[in-house]
Amino acid sequence: MEVPCLRERFTAAKGQGAFLNGTRLKVSEVPDVSSALLATGFPYIRNEVSRNNVDNFSRLVLMCHDMRRWGVASVDLAYVAAGRLDGYWELYLKPWDVAAGALLVREAGGLITDFSGGGDWLFGENCVATNGRLHAELLGLLSGTEPGYKPWGREFEARIRGA
Repeated sequence: MEVPCLRERFTAAKGQGAFLNGTRLKVSEVPDVSSALLATGFPYIRNEVSRNNVDNFSRLVLMCHDMRRWGVASVDLAYVAAGRLDGYWELYLKPWDVAAGALLVREAGGLITDFSGGGDWLFGENCVATNGRLHAELLGLLSGTEPGYKPWGREFEARIRGA
């Protein structure tokens, strides 16, 4: 994954680590949300759904050390992997928004889950990525997608799996 304007190239391979311009990455060691630098984003459908992440942002911006909004999920995830951010969450994402960044986070020692703490972050359209130390605390503070919302990612998942 590249950030050309900053001349940054993030790379990872399963079981081989994550790197920024050839230097191995490691997630931060920040222990809790109150000390954390967090990031999030807002869905393009934010005016169509009542759970649009504004409630999460409003609550967490007052609880954490500080908050950032880069606007690119893959960069947010890469920055968690690099230890520049301690945690990131977002709703209504697509697989191509998170796949590469999730590998970076995992290979740098971090954790990525869906909002329920499970493994449905790729096609479930919501994810939480952290250094692992503050993951449970952050999960407990987040509200998820609309009840009954059918993720678009399910249709995509079925197509690529041939179901």
